Amino acid sequence: MPELRRDTIIGRWVIIAKERGKRPYDFVIEKDKTGGGFCPLCPGNEHTTPPEVLAYGRPNHSPNGPGWTLRVVPNKFPALVIEGDLDKRGEGIYDKMNGIGAHEVIIDTPMHDETIPMMSHGQLIQTFWAYRDRMVDLAQDSRFRYIIVFKNFGRAAGASLEHSHSQLIALPIVPHRIQEEIQSSLHYYEFKERCIFCDIIRQEKSQGIRIVCENNDFITICPFAPRSPFEMWLMPRRHQSSYITMDDNQFHSLTDLFLETMRRLDKALPRVPYNYMLHTAPPRSPFLEHYHWHIEIMPKLTMVAGFEWGTGFYINPTPPEESAQFLREINLD
Repeated sequence: MPELRRDTIIGRWVIIAKERGKRPYDFVIEKDKTGGGFCPLCPGNEHTTPPEVLAYGRPNHSPNGPGWTLRVVPNKFPALVIEGDLDKRGEGIYDKMNGIGAHEVIIDTPMHDETIPMMSHGQLIQTFWAYRDRMVDLAQDSRFRYIIVFKNFGRAAGASLEHSHSQLIALPIVPHRIQEEIQSSLHYYEFKERCIFCDIIRQEKSQGIRIVCENNDFITICPFAPRSPFEMWLMPRRHQSSYITMDDNQFHSLTDLFLETMRRLDKALPRVPYNYMLHTAPPRSPFLEHYHWHIEIMPKLTMVAGFEWGTGFYINPTPPEESAQFLREINLD
């Protein structure tokens, strides 16, 4: 029989439709139909992107040239633009403002065909450092209230370029989804005087059935009410509300567990399209007792259609316990 499961944090309901028969080994991933050709993110093509705002690994070379190991550039086709004033105003009962923000591309690697599961620890940690460095820099702009980092991998997940890259968008408002998490977490904290994310981690540790992998500092779980098969959350095991407050040891530990998580996913479902999103406290509120930063990893295995758009429910054919067990038992040797 199907189950209705409630997301403990924001109250969203999910239908676990087990009778649809989608077990972890039933998914077939269609290969992206790409024709190769010119890539603006590859070394040697730096002149085709906007001037970089950050680069690693190029101590003795000129900016905007080869020799880098990671590079950050403004998006050539930004969702928001950095120049101008917000000019908040009303139009009757409607509110609007200018589309002010920052939209940047983090080029994770100079190697065109290198995906995250293929990366070394040293290469991937630079991506996590770049997220921090750009978030800290952009947070100095008083117009920006929130900075979201995300990655689209595969055309089905919204990636328009094959070369591995992440994106960052600084926003003049805190997104509704983040507000939902923060406010719901606050209500829980006011009632129980505990962080709901910390309680989730304690329960998952005690049950063990939805844990994918963990180390001393971080844990990856399949959430109790996942929106899609193989959805995962990676969280610090100890309370921490802001990504930018991590120390060097945590960055190394995060990189280790994220690599293991993505290698397990890639071995279970080779080159599956996915999105991941970094949810963290707003930059001007980095220390919240009730909130917990985390990375949500969403493989693109199901379609969002009329029922989902009309109700806000998600239908997931694979219970998270099965997804977690399948990923946990993957042999990475």
